[in-house]
Amino acid sequence: MTDQWREDEDRIKKVFGDKTWAQIKSEESWRIFKIMSEFVEGIDKLSKIGPCVSIFGSARTKPEDKYYQMAEQIAAKLVRHGYGVITGGGPGIMEAGNKGAKSEQGRSVGLNIELPFEQTPNPYIDHDKNINFDFFFVRKVMFVKYSQGFIIMPGGFGTLDEMFESLTLIQTHKIGRFPVVLVGTAYWSGLFEWMKTTMVEHGNIHEEDLEFFSIVDTPTDAVRIIDEFYSKYLLKPNF
Repeated sequence: MTDQWREDEDRIKKVFGDKTWAQIKSEESWRIFKIMSEFVEGIDKLSKIGPCVSIFGSARTKPEDKYYQMAEQIAAKLVRHGYGVITGGGPGIMEAGNKGAKSEQGRSVGLNIELPFEQTPNPYIDHDKNINFDFFFVRKVMFVKYSQGFIIMPGGFGTLDEMFESLTLIQTHKIGRFPVVLVGTAYWSGLFEWMKTTMVEHGNIHEEDLEFFSIVDTPTDAVRIIDEFYSKYLLKPNF
């Protein structure tokens, strides 16, 4: 058993261990204050950043990968078209997004989270827009609250989580129908077909729900979808 698995097992055992009411109250009170402080810091720093687009994708993507280079190009184009860029602040696609924004002197925001691997802040985030989180759910609120669109590059579980969070909030009318753009037909077509042939056929989503997102293959098309959406609407914070 690795040290990481031992830590995970100890964490699970601790959850089910007996605690006094005083211990529970003390621990949960501090947790609540920590959650509140992360919300306060995030809102304070992001409330004045103006219209931004979030770029999601894998932390494992290398600079020589075509999707890294596309994410960098998309971010640069977004800045030239008047948007800032928000990423998860780490390496891979996140680094590419911040790098592209920085190259055009645009707003480059990084919403970092403490992880046991992969997540270290990249050097292309604006120094006053680098925010660290301990709680995933607080971080996701900041992504959604201050983004006017979502670019989804190829990624893993975290990317899928962020993508489906955005789509769920749109489907349930908790946020407006902001543009969601998946980049890479070869990467996303299998998932799209499964949604179409399995989720729709089982009645778990409506066929029109598939119109909540677009799949493209070029930076130009990705940014065009964002621009076309906002040619009809005023930019404003999500809620």
